[in-house]
Amino acid sequence: MVLALEAGGDFVSQGNDDGPRVSELDRVKQEYTQAARQILQRSMKGVAKTKLTPDMLTMVGVTLCLAGAVLVGFEERNPKLYFWVGGILFIVGSVADILDGALARAASKGTVFGAFLDSTFDRLGEAAMLAAIGLVFAREGNDIALVAAFAAVIGSFLVSYTRAKAEALGLRGDVGFGSRVERVVLISIGLALAPWGWLQWPIYILAAMAWITVIQRILFVRRQLREIAAS
Repeated sequence: MVLALEAGGDFVSQGNDDGPRVSELDRVKQEYTQAARQILQRSMKGVAKTKLTPDMLTMVGVTLCLAGAVLVGFEERNPKLYFWVGGILFIVGSVADILDGALARAASKGTVFGAFLDSTFDRLGEAAMLAAIGLVFAREGNDIALVAAFAAVIGSFLVSYTRAKAEALGLRGDVGFGSRVERVVLISIGLALAPWGWLQWPIYILAAMAWITVIQRILFVRRQLREIAAS
């Protein structure tokens, strides 16, 4: 088993061809994720020759995500402006968080601390935006959506934790469709629709997807352990 730096900046394990079986949907996701990662790495070759470092992109990314969260928190002043500008900042910040991993691979500038820092700030930026969205729901008196926002935050953290813990044990934990890219897409859709009162629906989907992914990863790890014990 070897370690590779993924698009988000985390070091992840890559199993051999005889590794644990995954579903066809997970296999498709892994294939398009790997293809996107290679495209991003090639696109960053020119940037790799500059003085820009992955850590710089990480800091820019988290700063933009936090700024977007602050704007969303003040949406009552001008819903369309604050939701949309906050959403744009969140999207750009999240893209920067993806590009820092591509830059690290293209320029061979990746470090263990940089991967750790990036993974930590990824959680911070996402949690800040979900907290701001929760504030919107609380202000509107939408208790069900507020609970969903809390569930989304906890589920998002557990999605990342279950994968990290599985790989720390030498296992795979990358199954499921509730990874960060999918969560960013759902949050962005929610912010785009927010001025018309549809923000809660993508958050409901996000919370459900995150928790389903957590359960999938727990069961996947258990299956791997049983296969190891039986071999």
